[in-house]
Amino acid sequence: MSLNSDCELCRGAAVTTRYYDDDECWIADCLICRVPMVVWRVHDPAPPDGVRACLIERLAPVAESVFEGRAWYYDDHMRNIPDHYHGHARRREAVGGTRAKR
Repeated sequence: MSLNSDCELCRGAAVTTRYYDDDECWIADCLICRVPMVVWRVHDPAPPDGVRACLIERLAPVAESVFEGRAWYYDDHMRNIPDHYHGHARRREAVGGTRAKR
């Protein structure tokens, strides 16, 4: 497993609500935007498609619970930490938006 000691996501400090944790990923509230975020445990910005699908699958029940069944979408645009793969569950607004419902 590739880790970078300078990377906040590699360190994975539990500073917000931690929902899930295993050898492949962890899920917690994002420190910045306070929505559930899944973090791949490998310091790499581009997981294989199968890994990405598995991460989204693990995030889904957390998002469903946190958003109380309301529509949400997966956002893996890595704005602040672009070199370590992670994705956010974001609530889909009632009006507008083009993202697919999960």
